[in-house]
Amino acid sequence: MNGSVRMGRLLGVPLRLHWSVPLLLLLFGYSLGSQTLPARVPGQANVGYTLAGLAGTLLLLTSLVAHEAAHAITARRKGSQVHGITLWALGGMTEMGRPRTAGAAFLIAVNGPLASLIIGAVALGGGIGLEAVSGRGLPAAVLLWLGWVNVFLAVFNLLPAAPLDGGRVVQALWWWRTGDRDRAERAAARGGQILGLLLIALGWIAVLRGALSGLWLTLIGLFLMFVAGAERQHATIAPALRGLRAADAMSSPVETCQDWLTVQRCVDEVAVRSHHSTLVLTDFEGRPSGLLRLARLARVPPSQRDTVRVRDVATPSSRCASCAPDDLLAEVFEKLSPGRGLPILVVDGEQRPVGIITGDDFARIVQRHTLRGTDDQ
Repeated sequence: MNGSVRMGRLLGVPLRLHWSVPLLLLLFGYSLGSQTLPARVPGQANVGYTLAGLAGTLLLLTSLVAHEAAHAITARRKGSQVHGITLWALGGMTEMGRPRTAGAAFLIAVNGPLASLIIGAVALGGGIGLEAVSGRGLPAAVLLWLGWVNVFLAVFNLLPAAPLDGGRVVQALWWWRTGDRDRAERAAARGGQILGLLLIALGWIAVLRGALSGLWLTLIGLFLMFVAGAERQHATIAPALRGLRAADAMSSPVETCQDWLTVQRCVDEVAVRSHHSTLVLTDFEGRPSGLLRLARLARVPPSQRDTVRVRDVATPSSRCASCAPDDLLAEVFEKLSPGRGLPILVVDGEQRPVGIITGDDFARIVQRHTLRGTDDQ
């Protein structure tokens, strides 16, 4: 997910934090410490409200992590690989391989909200019990707030629209009923786009009425529309790739450039004669060291082209997706992530570049598939 920062590892996979999470925690923490707690437990010192608000936001962050951990643990138990976890404003996204069955997809989707509901119930029970024993106090108020927030997040995530968990549930049920996973994915993604549009409309109505909180709804709606659109595109592309291998899609031969050349030498000796929009950089041993887009090359100021090396403006191989010519194209496509996306470098057994797969190559395959009339949109 774009706009995310890696924070470490959880369950052995990268854990990333989207920019919306600190904003959410700031808003919730401020509201908790300055409004909710003073109204429920009046007469306390300001430092007490501040510390309680901070504790509440940390507990909320922990509950978001637990929500995504529930998805990841279930996915692993059902045989799906988990590639990473990204927390965002209303939960998170667990990057994983496609579930093998509709039943597995259902369990993976439902266990996240179930974890939030359990946390919410425990927090509410703890808050009510603490109030019964010691009366109204900041710890009890924080637990009650945490419980209701988790219940809200669980309910919101169960709305029937991808990428929310409710959309995954609907997708799994539709897949089970029809036997058509791709059609189910497209239906869930359309639901996500519709929900995103509704949230944007509600947000703007709220803003026009003077409620700045409507901006938050608008941002969430835009995010849902963006992700749902990407998922719908993915569900359209995936059927066209089945049965094909990387060699069937790659552009070959590749055009290479030594990574130690200056930008000016690359422009004079390689780029001006290139028929491709992306060059493969190679090291002294002829192995790929990165990918260089000509558009990125053109943005280097002329005054710097004699001193800047092409490897300094290229995408290093560590951040490039790669595969072998015989790899199934559908599996290669499944493994793409925002940090390791297109184009894809195709290398042989000796790690020599033999081809490259771009977005245009994928588009051409999908167009051919659609012309055959086999894709039910």
